[in-house]
Amino acid sequence: QLQLVESGGGLVQPGGSLRLSCAASGFTSGYYAIGWFRQAPGKEREGVSCMSSSGGTTDYADSVKGRFTISRDNAKNTVYLQMNSLKPEDTAVYFCAARRTLYMNSYCSFKGLEYEYWGQGTQVTISA
Repeated sequence: QLQLVESGGGLVQPGGSLRLSCAASGFTSGYYAIGWFRQAPGKEREGVSCMSSSGGTTDYADSVKGRFTISRDNAKNTVYLQMNSLKPEDTAVYFCAARRTLYMNSYCSFKGLEYEYWGQGTQVTISA
């Protein structure tokens, strides 16, 4: 089993930055694709960013392109989401998710059902 714990959320003003972390523990050996998702009150969960198990493919939702950056530190078993130029509409609970892959590949997805492991979420609030 893989456990994921997000941190780094908080309250920031519009235009500010936050860096979310997703620390993995448990059965961390093997290959994992990672996704960041968010869910705002009254809205469906949406994919924000993802990274393939190879690390060579990343993707972003149109709403965050150019502002968010996903990265990973394999030595620390941690994935990051750097969020800049934050807007009130970025307010949501952010979740990281992982999908184990048999081989390293370049597949990256925003389909939540494809991810087996989920963190508990961290609240991000953008408000003046």
